[in-house]
Amino acid sequence: MAKPGPKPTPTVKKRLQGNPGKRSLPKNEPKPRNSMIIPRSPEYLDNVGKKEWRRMGKELHKIGLLSNIDMAAFAAYCQQYSMWVMATKKVQEHGVLIKAQSGYPMQSPYFTIQNKAQSEMRKWLTEFGMTPSSRSRVQVEKEQESDPMEDFIRAGRKLKSVK
Repeated sequence: MAKPGPKPTPTVKKRLQGNPGKRSLPKNEPKPRNSMIIPRSPEYLDNVGKKEWRRMGKELHKIGLLSNIDMAAFAAYCQQYSMWVMATKKVQEHGVLIKAQSGYPMQSPYFTIQNKAQSEMRKWLTEFGMTPSSRSRVQVEKEQESDPMEDFIRAGRKLKSVK
């Protein structure tokens, strides 16, 4: 049975956002092993889907949002992306309106497919933080660049306190 309320934000995403709610993060949450390489795309994806897998997978893997257990969700996004590209090309080729057998204009079935794929894509994009609004909530902390002089002074102070 589904729980009421908004679904929880993944801990990785909370950390990237700087833990905006300042609530304690789960300690025993399963952490998927993030391999050194991007997981291979599933064989059932077509060429457009596989190309999108490589393009976006590289970026998501780099920030820790794509591991082996995320493959099904990311594959669903890539599949919807491929469907959207195909339908968009057909709409560009045939137009939004086509002539029905009766002779009257009707909406192209490709336009319906395009809209449905776009809607599904948007859901997956949000899940992975790939829309401007979901990405704007993600903050990656920059590593502090160390100042060699500051490090030298700090090391000298530590030596004086040891004596």
